[in-house]
Amino acid sequence: MARSSLTLAALATAAVAGLDVVSTSPLSTGQSGRYDSALLQARGGDRFVVRVPTADEAEREQSGDLVALRALTGGSRSRLPFAAPEFVGQAPIAQIPSPQTSSSQTRGMVYNYIEGRPATLASLDDSIELAESFGRAIASIHSLPTSVVTDAGLPVFSATESARVARTSKDRATATGKVPTELLTRWSLALEDSALWQFQPTVIHGSLGPESFLIAGDRVTGILDWSNFKVGDPASDLYWLSSVSREESATRVFSGYNVARSGPVDRQLRKRARLYAELEIAKWLVHGYDLRDSLIVDDAVGMLAGLATTAQSDLLNPLSTDTGRVMAVDEVEEMLARTPRSETVTARDHANAARISEDD
Repeated sequence: MARSSLTLAALATAAVAGLDVVSTSPLSTGQSGRYDSALLQARGGDRFVVRVPTADEAEREQSGDLVALRALTGGSRSRLPFAAPEFVGQAPIAQIPSPQTSSSQTRGMVYNYIEGRPATLASLDDSIELAESFGRAIASIHSLPTSVVTDAGLPVFSATESARVARTSKDRATATGKVPTELLTRWSLALEDSALWQFQPTVIHGSLGPESFLIAGDRVTGILDWSNFKVGDPASDLYWLSSVSREESATRVFSGYNVARSGPVDRQLRKRARLYAELEIAKWLVHGYDLRDSLIVDDAVGMLAGLATTAQSDLLNPLSTDTGRVMAVDEVEEMLARTPRSETVTARDHANAARISEDD
């Protein structure tokens, strides 16, 4: 049974000295019932959010969120074109017993309220400006100095470690025997492609998805859920764009990102993001196996089968950067000499292109 907004308001007044709540209402956080939340109106006009986790996993996330938000100093926040939640106070509260909880007590957290409505994947189709605002918001996180993370003792993953984590996800999915061979080959080629993993780790949010963003008009006003804040692969903050229904909307996000991003251009960013998106389905399969949940397993198997079909029909966009051996000019001309007349124009074009490339 969910806690009432009045109960949550009383908890907030215990957590924040001098807080005078004049009204309260339930607040949906998009967390699938893992939190009881309320929006509070204080005397004077300020608004706050109070959240209480209803499951052990949510409680761990909330603790991680608190550490990350404390790491975001005033200087760091001034570099961001959006607001991140600010921790205001906390107070203990008895936990409501359920199969998802193991302790008798938890904590309620109070944060400032950020204006904006929760985004969805469809939000990216609203306007070019909004899609580019998503990209700029993500780029601003990735442009923060890594000391923001290291000074707080938060995790740091090198490019090699990021590849190892991805490989582990692939290997665990492989062990189920349910992944199509085409996908295993596709993933293995990408994971062994050293060029794909030559990137500079950056500060990353670590848990980004459309539901992480708050939006108003044509801009991102806030980003929530910082529990996985760390240094790692920037592509892991962009994998969810593979689910956007309109490719041009994702391209606009990447466009806004590339313009705002400080540092060298990562030309393999989008390929790694796609790999991470595909491995998310592999993780879903493994999750189902761990829980012995046939519904989850069947769902993952169906998605993998669809992905395999899509990958086979999309041969022009492999995950690996290795596109095969480049032919020399004399090899192309030899091929031209033995090419049937009907194919001569196409072959000659290839020869000319190869010659131009050699001259460059």
